[in-house]
Amino acid sequence: MTPADGVVADTFIHLSAAGVSLVLDVTEQRLPSIVHWGADLGAQTIDDVAALALAGVEPSSGNVVDGAVRVAVVPEHHAGWEGKPGIVGHRDGTAWSPRFAVHRIELDGATVGGGLIEAGAALVAVHAHDPVAGLSLTLELELLESGLLRARADLRNDVARVYTVGDVNLAFPVPVRAREVLDFAGRWSRERVPQRHDLVVGIHEREGRKGRTGPDAATVLSVGTRGFEFSSGEVWGVHVGFSGNHRHYVEQLSTGSPVIGGGELLLPGEVRLAQGESYRSPWVYAAYGDGLDAQAHRFHRFLRARASHPTRPRPVTLNVWEAVYFDHDVLRLLDLADRAAALGVERFVLDDGWFLGRRDDTIGLGDWTVDRDVWPDGLGPLVERVTALGMEFGLWFEPEMVNEESELARAHPEWMMQTGGRLPIRGRNQQVLNLGIPAAFEHVLADMTAILEAHDIAYIKWDHNRDLIDAGTAPSGAAGVHEQTLAAYRLMDELKRRFPDLEIESCSSGGARVDLGVIERTDRVWVSDCIDPLERQQMMRWTMQLMPAELLGSHIGATVNHTTGRTHELSFRAATALFGHFGIEWDLAKATARESADLAAWIDVYKAHRGLLHSGDMMRADTIDPAVQVTGAIAQDRSEALVFLAFLDRPTVSPRGRFTIPGLDPDRRYRVAPVSVGTPDDGRADPAWYGDDGSGVVLSGRALASAGVHLPGSFPEHVVIYRITTE
Repeated sequence: MTPADGVVADTFIHLSAAGVSLVLDVTEQRLPSIVHWGADLGAQTIDDVAALALAGVEPSSGNVVDGAVRVAVVPEHHAGWEGKPGIVGHRDGTAWSPRFAVHRIELDGATVGGGLIEAGAALVAVHAHDPVAGLSLTLELELLESGLLRARADLRNDVARVYTVGDVNLAFPVPVRAREVLDFAGRWSRERVPQRHDLVVGIHEREGRKGRTGPDAATVLSVGTRGFEFSSGEVWGVHVGFSGNHRHYVEQLSTGSPVIGGGELLLPGEVRLAQGESYRSPWVYAAYGDGLDAQAHRFHRFLRARASHPTRPRPVTLNVWEAVYFDHDVLRLLDLADRAAALGVERFVLDDGWFLGRRDDTIGLGDWTVDRDVWPDGLGPLVERVTALGMEFGLWFEPEMVNEESELARAHPEWMMQTGGRLPIRGRNQQVLNLGIPAAFEHVLADMTAILEAHDIAYIKWDHNRDLIDAGTAPSGAAGVHEQTLAAYRLMDELKRRFPDLEIESCSSGGARVDLGVIERTDRVWVSDCIDPLERQQMMRWTMQLMPAELLGSHIGATVNHTTGRTHELSFRAATALFGHFGIEWDLAKATARESADLAAWIDVYKAHRGLLHSGDMMRADTIDPAVQVTGAIAQDRSEALVFLAFLDRPTVSPRGRFTIPGLDPDRRYRVAPVSVGTPDDGRADPAWYGDDGSGVVLSGRALASAGVHLPGSFPEHVVIYRITTE
C-alpha cells in the first residue's frame, strides 16, 4: 500500500561537523545521492549546492545508458548503475530491481522538505516506497559530532508474498583522485596486517564468512590520494559495524567515480520477510580525514562520546591464562592474587578451566557450573581473597560454544548448529551453541546469571574460539549466522541490563571480533592472543585505526613468549603494553625480585599517565625508517603528550638522524624529556639534547613537527618514552 505522505519537493541537505561536509541530493523523489562528502565547504546557498550537484554530473559515455548515471547511497540498477546494487532480493523471481520514490524526509525526527536544509551534526531519515515491488525503504544517514558519517537501511515487505533478502549494501562515492586502497589482512595471533595497492577497474571486495569478524577482516577499508600517510593525504574509509558475516568493498567501473561501501553478508535464505516484516542493516561507518590519524580520530571521538563508553580509570588487569593455563590449583591462584595486589594490580581475571570437567579444551564447554573436583569450596575463597585485597574479580566464559563432550551437548544435541543432518567439522574441539533457539539462549543466560549473582564478579572475559562453519539451525538446517549474531548481542545486552556495573571484554581467538557492533555492548577488545611485544607494536598501531587505546587489551607477557618463542626484556614488554588497557599475563611467582620491582614501577607509570593515554589524540608519525616507529598520545588541549619511540630492527644507516613529533601547538614551547622506568636498558646511547641531568630540551611545537630531535642510539626491540610538557 502506497504511503500517504505525498510528493516531496526537491531537497538538498547540507550537514557539517568537525571539518566535514555532507551534501545530499534528494530531488525528483529519488533516493538520496551524495553530492559531496569530504572537507568542509562552509556556508552554502541553494544556488551553491544546486551548482555543485550540476558540476558533478558526468557526461554520458559511449555505448552505455543514455544520460548521466546517478548513484544513490543504496545504488539502484534501474538508474543505470552497473556495479554492485544496494538491494539484492526477490519475490519468487520478481521485485528484484526495485525503483523507490521518496515520500518523506526527516531531520532529527522533524519532517522537512524543499529547498536547502542546512544543519550541523544531525540524523537524516529518508522514507521511500515502491508500490510495484511492494517494498518500503527507510534510509538513515547521520553525521556525528566527530565528523564520522554512518548510514543504515531498513527494508520492509508490504505485501502478502514472502520477500527473500539477499543483500542490503550502502555505498559512498569518493573522488577520482583517490587512487590507492588500504585495508587489513592477518591471521590468528597476527591480526591487522596492513596491505596497500592501486585502485583499478573492478571490485576489491573483502567478504567475511566466518560468522565472526575474523582476524583477517578488512576492519577499515580506505581509499586515498597517492602516498597518503598518517599526517597527510586525503583518505575516505568504511567500516561495517557488525560481528557476523559482512563485506567491505571499493568498486571502480569503467565509467564514473569509484564508490566504497559494505553491509552484512547474508547466507541463502537467512532473511525472508513476511508481510509487515523488516530487515535492518547494520550501521556502515564512513570516515574522511586529511591523513590516517585524522580519520582514526573521528572513530575515537565518536566512541569516547558514547554514554556507554568506560569513563573510570582502566584498571591494571592480571589475567592468569599464561600463568596457569588449565592447572587451576587454588593455593597457587591465591598466591598469584597476593603477588598481584602487592604490585598494584587492580583486577584479577580467572581464565578458562574453572567449570565442570574442564581439564583441557576437549571437554566441558556449555556446562557453566563450578567444578567441585578442583574447587571443593567453590569460587568463593578466591573471589573473597581477591576483593579483600582491593582488586576486582573477573571470570572467563565462552557462552556461544559447546563441546560435544559436555552434559549440555549430551542432553540437547539439537542445540548445536548444524545442517544437512550432520555436525560441522570441529574447531578447537568445539561446536557452536545455537543461541537463536530460545531454550538454548535462556539456558545459557540462566547459568551465567547464577554465577554472577553468587559472586562479586565485576568483569567477564567473553571468548569465541571458532568460526561458524555449516552453521545451520535444527531441525531445518537453514543458515543461522544472522540470527546467531543478533542472539549473542541480545545475551550481552541482557547481562548488562541485569548487572549494570558489569564490564565485558570481547575476546575471539584473540582479535577476531574487533568491530563497532560488539563494542556497543562491551568495554574493551582483546587485540590478539599473541602478546609478543614485537608483534604487538604493529597490531596495536593498526587496531587504533578503529578504536582508541583504552578499549584495547594490552598485556605484559613472560620473558619467553609462548606464541613466538622470542625473548624480550621487561622494559620492551612493558612499554609496548603501556599504550593500551594495560595488564599482565605472566606467572608472577617466576619473576625475579628485580623484575617484580621493575613491574611495580611500570604499573605506577601507567597509573600516572593513563588519563592522558586514554583521552588524548593518538599520534603516529610518518615513517622515517622502517626500523623505527613513533607513536603517542597528545592531550586534546595540546598541553602535554607521551611519546613512544620503538626500535623494531637495526637501521641500514648510522647515525639515524632526527625524528619529528607532529600534532602539538606550533606556537607553544615544550620540554621534551626521556622517561626512565626501572632497570636501565642495555645498548642505549643518549643524545646530547638529553642534558647531563636528563631534563631534555625545550623547543616550539612547530620546531618539533618540522625539524625534530635526534634519535638516541638503541639496540633493536627496545622502546624509549618521552614526556612532553608545556614550558
